Amino acid sequence: MAPLKVIGAGCGRTGTTSLRIALNKLGYRCHHMIEMMVSGRHPLEFREAYLHPERDTDWDMLYEGFDAGVDWPTASFVKPLMEKYPDAKVILTERDPDAWLKSVRNTIGKMVEKQISADTDGTPMSDNQKMVATIVFDGAFGDREGVYQDDEKMKQLYVEHNAWVKENVPAERLLILQTNELNWEALCTFLGKDVPDEPFPRANTTEDMQAMHAMMKEKGFKSEEMQRHIQDRLANNK
Repeated sequence: MAPLKVIGAGCGRTGTTSLRIALNKLGYRCHHMIEMMVSGRHPLEFREAYLHPERDTDWDMLYEGFDAGVDWPTASFVKPLMEKYPDAKVILTERDPDAWLKSVRNTIGKMVEKQISADTDGTPMSDNQKMVATIVFDGAFGDREGVYQDDEKMKQLYVEHNAWVKENVPAERLLILQTNELNWEALCTFLGKDVPDEPFPRANTTEDMQAMHAMMKEKGFKSEEMQRHIQDRLANNK
């Protein structure tokens, strides 16, 4: 289904799950981190692309079956994806840096605890965590070993990422949406789509993520309950 028509430049915890659902409802097939948690779609290849930007990357292969991408890892590859897909439009979701950091601490950070990491061995999540360690923690957060120890550094990297997008994406290709102002009208006008007759989706709140984290700790990532929960989220988010 590649080439990509929509590139999500917003970091995780800026409404990317809600945007994914919205894009799917508009007829796109949207790539998102949650897809990789279940399917194991090329996490190590994404990691290699991040570690070796000088090498040629087969983006069509990495995004096979998708024509849109949001969340990480997509947000870390805005520049090469824009060059590869010159007709693609870019959507930057953003929120206040302090609110973003608080959300990251209360959600993503919980998902990489050692207890959970050890339980993912032999699952698609295992390779996915290697990718996340490199692209998200080393890259977006700038601190793999002592993550969350330097709030100002994390916020600075977040602000710098958003600033780069605003400065380097041509205005006619860029839509900027605040997380608390996601709406059909702006999105559909930008993409040339009809506005659906339903509320804009709101998903993957801090409470949602914390509930999934609690289930992982109680049941284990490999448990039938956990796998069914993730599959249900995917099914309900289409």
